[in-house]
Amino acid sequence: MSERESMDFDLVIVGAGPCGLAAACRVMQLAADSGQELNVCLVEKGSEIGAHIMSGAVLDPAAIDELFPDWRDAGGPPKVAVTGDEFHYLTSASGAIRVPDFFVPKPARNHGNYIVSLGETCRWLGEQAENLGVNIFPGFAAAEVLYEGDRVVGIATGDMGRGEDGEPKASFEPGYELRARYTIFAEGCRGSLGKSLMERFELRNGVDPQHYGIGLKEIWTIDPANHREGTVVHSLGWPLDNATEGGGFLYHARDNQVYLGLIVALNYHNPHLSPFHEFQRWKHHPVIAKTLAGGKRISYGARALNKGGLQSLPKLVFPGGLLAGCEAGFLNGAKIKGNHTAMMTGMLAAEAVFAALSQGDDAPAVLSDYPVAVENSWVRDELYRARNFGPAQKKFGTFFGSAFTWLDQNIFGGKLPFTLRATPEDHAALLPADQAKPIDYPKPDGVLSFDRLSSVYLSSTNHEEDQPCHLQLADPALPIRENLPKFDEPAQRYCPAGVYEVVDDPAGGKRFQINAQNCVHCKTCDIKDPAQNINWVVPEGGGGPNYAGM
Repeated sequence: MSERESMDFDLVIVGAGPCGLAAACRVMQLAADSGQELNVCLVEKGSEIGAHIMSGAVLDPAAIDELFPDWRDAGGPPKVAVTGDEFHYLTSASGAIRVPDFFVPKPARNHGNYIVSLGETCRWLGEQAENLGVNIFPGFAAAEVLYEGDRVVGIATGDMGRGEDGEPKASFEPGYELRARYTIFAEGCRGSLGKSLMERFELRNGVDPQHYGIGLKEIWTIDPANHREGTVVHSLGWPLDNATEGGGFLYHARDNQVYLGLIVALNYHNPHLSPFHEFQRWKHHPVIAKTLAGGKRISYGARALNKGGLQSLPKLVFPGGLLAGCEAGFLNGAKIKGNHTAMMTGMLAAEAVFAALSQGDDAPAVLSDYPVAVENSWVRDELYRARNFGPAQKKFGTFFGSAFTWLDQNIFGGKLPFTLRATPEDHAALLPADQAKPIDYPKPDGVLSFDRLSSVYLSSTNHEEDQPCHLQLADPALPIRENLPKFDEPAQRYCPAGVYEVVDDPAGGKRFQINAQNCVHCKTCDIKDPAQNINWVVPEGGGGPNYAGM
């Protein structure tokens, strides 16, 4: 078997999302300003930059203004300035109360922000990174952290051309070792390498568990008569009950398009709940349906997002490496935004790396300047002010949690003299199936609501079928032996792509089936499985969704 080839760099960055790309651009800007030459590599598991990127997205420009002050006028990514906000509390399948502007929490207001496709934004950032001299390797999945003793010395990309049995096929190509003095891990929410690093270096000791939501999104082209470019619409309430945290969004983008979706917190209790089907019926509410009338759905995707905030941030540094962006969990829940904090922490990580590289042989193994810079930045200030948002929703429910948030943000400016905690982990929240109310979801009408497989088709998801399954079960018998009788095997419902099924085995009994080729890389199974029996690892590079503009 061929041995892996090795390439050496000053810096390796894992993940071409807003964090990784901002880090790449920033470190090369610093090098150019000081007349130094750096060899920087950015590796991305998607087939191209933006292929795996999904976000709402309303962009707070705070970070990109610092990175590229002239981005608005220098051919920057397509954008639509926000012209107005609407908040609706959906009381039932047809009832709604529009929340007066006075009662909307200040961080959730969007004056000065922009509606963007994050995929298009990342493609533009990728062009800037390449122009600055960054080596970008799309289609290569970072599968392994490389160590020398206790120091991280880079990553290895996954092998290509292994069969389902793990043996090399005729097309086999070994992965590459990408070695560097420092590595920035910016895989996004629930990154597989980040998870392993947190375990090895005990980075989560002394902090609250990370909390998560699943975000489901569609793009529609709508009747121009229904289009209000620049309008941002958010909803709370129906179809979720008061104990289930979440909400909907509908953003009027350019070219008669709207970006819409539903976020469901993954600490929900009812194992019969299906986030995908909740999203489909949300679209039937008159507040949403009137905008979509006569329109056409053109894209679909799903992705987990961090919701833990300040109390859930892990230690950020370890010998040879750093965690940044959503890899660490810097999303601001009160703002419903994380792209600006991801970019800023990527830039701060880059500055710490550059300062260390400038010290030559005296460079430290642990870049302790980075967490200090985060602590002294506006990112930390934002997260501190928002620190009680998530725990309040969990403790008080949607209605009273929202009232608390208004008081906390609009009256006290996020500076109440206490910090709420939320310590139970999301996967431990499910009730037994016989203690929870079954949910009878209506059949999709093919006009506003759709099934999972036709939705996955719109994500252009593709995996080489003859490859090792990237959804690994620690105990293959556990789903039928334990999860099925206790929880009616919730993987059948929490997966937004129809990956997991319980089927009748011809030999008798039930069998747990994994349709890994459908996986949209949302990571929900890795988070929500009540037995923590599923481990999501990267498939062959380039596999997964190929989002056009999510």
